[in-house]
Amino acid sequence: MTFQPSQIASKRLRAFFAGIVLAIGTLSAAHAQNILVINEETILTESQVGQHIASQLEVIGREIQTELEAAAQPLTQENEALQAETSALSQEAIQQRPDLMQRIQQLQQNAQQLERLRRVRQQELVLTERQALQPVLQTLQTVLQELVNERGATILLDRSQVVYAAESVDVTAAVIERLNQRIQTTPVTRVRAPEGGSGNGQ
Repeated sequence: MTFQPSQIASKRLRAFFAGIVLAIGTLSAAHAQNILVINEETILTESQVGQHIASQLEVIGREIQTELEAAAQPLTQENEALQAETSALSQEAIQQRPDLMQRIQQLQQNAQQLERLRRVRQQELVLTERQALQPVLQTLQTVLQELVNERGATILLDRSQVVYAAESVDVTAAVIERLNQRIQTTPVTRVRAPEGGSGNGQ
């Protein structure tokens, strides 16, 4: 049940970037005069604000992990106690013991509740990251639009969509530089999801 916020953030940012690139405008390849390329993953991992968000998500992830471990401890203890008490008993003998059967069923129910709690806490991490990225993405879209306008580009692609691109068309460094000038940190506040896990984490 180990959380890896940086991986989650990278996947989420990939989806956001796709929307930003499309929002800039799409033209047919036949009319393309200038193409620019960015590396979204590098922008996330090397920009100051991206590193800030990743570090804060790691702190929240560790906090969540501690909570889950505390919730799991009583279940672990009860499981060990049941194994000790039933190790010398046959399945038939266990089934003839209502007290043991009740404890086994309760342990199974508690384990299911813990799994639901784990999913809720994971959803919280996703929602927290999504909320933290909002002001970053707004600033980033402005930066990308500026570079597209300044360089007269008609198409902006992510490096993952390109088989080959000359270094001269890769504006990742320029994007990071401008992003660093405008936003270095952003609030990363843990979002609390409903305990029932009914919120949408997609």
